[in-house]
Amino acid sequence: MSRWARPPISGFTLIELILVIVVMAIAALMAVPMLGSAGPSKLGSAARMVAADLQYARDLAVTYGSNYAVQFDTSASPQYYQILDRTGQVIRHPVTKSDYSVVFSGTALDGVVLADVDLDGTSKVSFDGLGSPFNGTGQPLNKGVIRLEMNGFSQAVIIEPVTGYIRAE
Repeated sequence: MSRWARPPISGFTLIELILVIVVMAIAALMAVPMLGSAGPSKLGSAARMVAADLQYARDLAVTYGSNYAVQFDTSASPQYYQILDRTGQVIRHPVTKSDYSVVFSGTALDGVVLADVDLDGTSKVSFDGLGSPFNGTGQPLNKGVIRLEMNGFSQAVIIEPVTGYIRAE
């Protein structure tokens, strides 16, 4: 090594540091909108779950040729809904083997609110052996809307009259 040669210097240049900071800032900006969309995503999942449970009750009615119902309770704290057999008893959940009762607090649905249940002015819908929906008084369903809310967002589950077709929108 000559007398005038410098020993190698280790470290980062200013340009390398600036590039790393810029890349990290871009990654952070992309992550923030994803975090902000957790509410609508959770609400959509809850609406699809309610629709799936309504469809399950309808499928049971068609499979067994007997009435099955879903009863919503928006005044209870916490809010919940249950699937009932033709005698009005809560059915057993096929997986957990406990009562088929879905609670809106302390679960994956925490923060989601049953804002409105309008099943022709009742809070119960039943399905007959053909899958046709009926309101809580036993009359054919004319209007079936379950509206869920969370953090200012809203989503509806619709039950079509006559056919009993169920969709989340």
